[in-house]
Amino acid sequence: QVQLQESGGGSVQSGGSLRLSCAVSGYTYNLYCLGWFRQAPGKQREGVAAVNNDGTTRYTDSAKGRFTISQDNAKNTLYLQMNNLKPEDTAMYYCAADLSCSPIVNGHDIISYSGQGTQVTVSS
Repeated sequence: QVQLQESGGGSVQSGGSLRLSCAVSGYTYNLYCLGWFRQAPGKQREGVAAVNNDGTTRYTDSAKGRFTISQDNAKNTLYLQMNNLKPEDTAMYYCAADLSCSPIVNGHDIISYSGQGTQVTVSS
């Protein structure tokens, strides 16, 4: 069983930055991919980024060049640095874990584990 707890969301103006954190417990390093997805009201779930157990990262088009995913294994924490935020980034952001990165980034397959989410609001 994997437990995930997000933090770091908030309200920023367009062009601003936020860093999301996800405390991970019950996590077996060599088994899981960790990542982030988001969901805005009335919209489908959208993958953001993921990092595999070998350190390989994947980003969806909306995140490329602006967001950076990283992890601190010593602290069992996953991060998402978000720069140059835009109003369309407004959503609830969720931390996720799965045996594969595909469900996290593809936006439609069932994800094994996810947290409660943290709200990001970007105003123009």
